[in-house]
Amino acid sequence: MYTKEQASQLRQAFWTAFGQYMVLHPFAEGLKNNWTNYKTGLKDVYFRMRADKKTAIIAIELTHPDPEIQELFFQQFMELKPMLHQHLGETWEWQLHTDNEHGQTISRIYKEYAPVNIFNQDDWPRLISFFKPRLMALDAFWSDARYAFDTLK
Repeated sequence: MYTKEQASQLRQAFWTAFGQYMVLHPFAEGLKNNWTNYKTGLKDVYFRMRADKKTAIIAIELTHPDPEIQELFFQQFMELKPMLHQHLGETWEWQLHTDNEHGQTISRIYKEYAPVNIFNQDDWPRLISFFKPRLMALDAFWSDARYAFDTLK
């Protein structure tokens, strides 16, 4: 069992290592960005990665506080679903209006991987192998798809 501080340090060490590894990989448009804090350029649309002692999740999260506007964004992603899945090379889960860990209503498009433990450094290569291709595929998708959201800005 780890103390809160030890767990925090291990999480930070993993994300730092992941970020350093990803620096070697260019973005779809060749721009500088931070892979671990990906900027979509669209308010309330995030690419998120999480890992804990049981699972890892990569997701597109829609966090607009107005559920109707959030649903408009979700519907726009639904229109782009074939393109998204083509870039990803796999099918992801789609959730409209679910609660996140803070009790906020969000919508999420995600892929989960288990079992994996971020606190076990032996699992870090598997975590990186899970996150890297999916994050790069999201980047390639977003470089094509983001313009479809211009009317929703």
